[in-house]
Amino acid sequence: MVGAAAALIAAPAVAHPAPRRIVSLNACLDAILVHVADRGQIAALSHYAREPLGSTISEVAKTLPFTWETAEEVIALRPDLVLTSRHSALATRNALGRMNIPTELFAVPDSVAASLDQVREVARLVGRPARGEALIARTEAAIAAAAPPPGGKPLKALIYQPNGFAAGRGTLMDEMMTRAGFDNVAGRYGLRKWGNVPVERLLADPPQVLLSGTPALGSRTWADRVMRHPALASLSGRMVQAQLDENLLYCGGPVLIQTAAALAQARRTALEAL
Repeated sequence: MVGAAAALIAAPAVAHPAPRRIVSLNACLDAILVHVADRGQIAALSHYAREPLGSTISEVAKTLPFTWETAEEVIALRPDLVLTSRHSALATRNALGRMNIPTELFAVPDSVAASLDQVREVARLVGRPARGEALIARTEAAIAAAAPPPGGKPLKALIYQPNGFAAGRGTLMDEMMTRAGFDNVAGRYGLRKWGNVPVERLLADPPQVLLSGTPALGSRTWADRVMRHPALASLSGRMVQAQLDENLLYCGGPVLIQTAAALAQARRTALEAL
């Protein structure tokens, strides 16, 4: 019995073959997948991956297949792994479950650590853990490089996310703001995690810096309309307006490399103007 137990302990772990046909149904998972998987492993990305407004990988995505997230499309691709999120169509997720197609469900990360854990998990699932660790190291280095010099006072800021949301405490963007030298003041407008801040509140109690995503050419988001509101001109000298590419405000993972650099630049710009 002792010899048998020792043999079991010494036996190497069974290596599972890497999936060969992976489908992603979420734009943020798309961004991770293209960084860690072999191109030949990717059977399809989500259709969101091709939209420059919300995706940082739109050019790469245009060279890869995509789906509109219907169960029929996904099943026809014969995937051996489907990456989904809580925002993925429930009907599709249920259909894949009934067909016993392997799926992995991911939550929306609310911290840098949770976001990097997703990178690690996706890389493990696709059989490329070393690529995941390398991407995590690059992301951590970019975030560290975006940190302000020691002793600097954080700039009080509010950031508008796409679809008219302001990011409050306990969100991924809140942590990224903090790491880049901003103090997220969403709470003083009554926001918790997410919400809208009326222009009247900004006029009565402006932050030092108002950040928003730069909209695509020809489009006008709610945040952009607020940034262009003529009444805000009266805050010149008291509040600096700065913008980031809107596609940097949606996702974590490898997108944080660019988000960190953009926030650091916004901080430098604000300091020059204040």
